[in-house]
Amino acid sequence: MSIDVLNETDVEVDELELVDCARYVLERMHVHPQADLAITLVDEPAMETLHVRWMDLPGPTDVMSFPMDELRPGTETTPSDPGMLGDVVLCPTVAARQAAEAGHATEEELLLLTTHGILHLLGFDHAEKEEEKEMFELQRQLLLTFLAGRGRGA
Repeated sequence: MSIDVLNETDVEVDELELVDCARYVLERMHVHPQADLAITLVDEPAMETLHVRWMDLPGPTDVMSFPMDELRPGTETTPSDPGMLGDVVLCPTVAARQAAEAGHATEEELLLLTTHGILHLLGFDHAEKEEEKEMFELQRQLLLTFLAGRGRGA
């Protein structure tokens, strides 16, 4: 599984932690070991440009996902197809503000956003109430189990 992180900002980010989280989520979602993912960290002007261009919404946002091969989660016995999962784009300064408002570390917010972005790449959405409930519960479970196992080599 190839997970590339490109930090185009001046913000120091634990890139290995992002890779570990992404790998954890992809493995739990039974994504094929030959799938590829890119995570890019951008500043607010770059994120605002993407947000306006692709969502027609003003201002920077925290995370955007750009699927490529439209891979879907696999099962324990049948992984997803191999291919390019897509790109998750994060804005660390927006994440830092959100983390401060929520009362947790920026690193944890970036892990949450990475998980959220990957779920979008796998076809999950939160436009409808039921979709939101399913996606956010799965996101919560994945993040909590990742964080719980982090100190034990998981």
